[in-house]
Amino acid sequence: MWSVYIKDKHDSPISNPESRIPNLDSPSRISNLESRLPNPASRIPPPEKGLMKSLTLKSKQVAMSLSTLIKNTENHIKALFENEGTGHDWWHIDRVRNVALRLAKMEGADLEITELGALLHDIADHKFHDNDFSALPRATRAWLISQEAPLELIDRVEKLVMEISFKGAKVATETTSLEAACVQDADRLDAIGAIGVARAFAYGGANKRLLHHPDFKPTMHDNAMAYASDKGPTIAHFYEKLLLLKDRMQTNSGKTLAAERHQFMQAYLKQFFKEWEGQG
Repeated sequence: MWSVYIKDKHDSPISNPESRIPNLDSPSRISNLESRLPNPASRIPPPEKGLMKSLTLKSKQVAMSLSTLIKNTENHIKALFENEGTGHDWWHIDRVRNVALRLAKMEGADLEITELGALLHDIADHKFHDNDFSALPRATRAWLISQEAPLELIDRVEKLVMEISFKGAKVATETTSLEAACVQDADRLDAIGAIGVARAFAYGGANKRLLHHPDFKPTMHDNAMAYASDKGPTIAHFYEKLLLLKDRMQTNSGKTLAAERHQFMQAYLKQFFKEWEGQG
């Protein structure tokens, strides 16, 4: 039988096996045992010097990186759309960006996500990609990946741009974030008012659409593909989309801005029909 041998620096070999079991009732023995246990607190390293300074620096670096991403995106989009002639040009995107940021400040939305979403909301519009609605999120994700943007940011912006487009009079286009609501409202505000009238006829002309036909009845489309495929006159587009946008604003700030622009379109159409009938 193997003999048991317990020895520490204070003990000598013990021959009686029963005496090898420590007397845990002895305060002195307990104290001796506790003194040899490691102190858990000693395993926790002390706070690094300048930790807060380091965290602040990292925060600034993230902000600088996001600022660089936004600037790179702006330059990329401007290069793609500066000479576009259908009303979906760089200046449309820039106006949407500016109005979206204005709404975001009033509504309390994230400014960086709002700005990125506004800049990218037309990067691959289905109207110019054979009505492929997947082209926009694909192009958005591809661009942000090329810039090594964080995955969480890519997902947020990709989802945002997918919620912007109007898809038909009877198709709901609710947004799932405040940032998307601000960009959607800004995009729709640019589709109404004086600018909206100009853009409508620019797009209609570029696509060889009639100005107006008295016998053509506007269609209240109930699905995105039917709306995207419509080739009706530009004046019909006012009734199929533009005059509906005031009541589809997502934000209170957007609703306020839409009221004046809506009134302008109503006055424009009244004058248009007056002149069409030779009475103006």
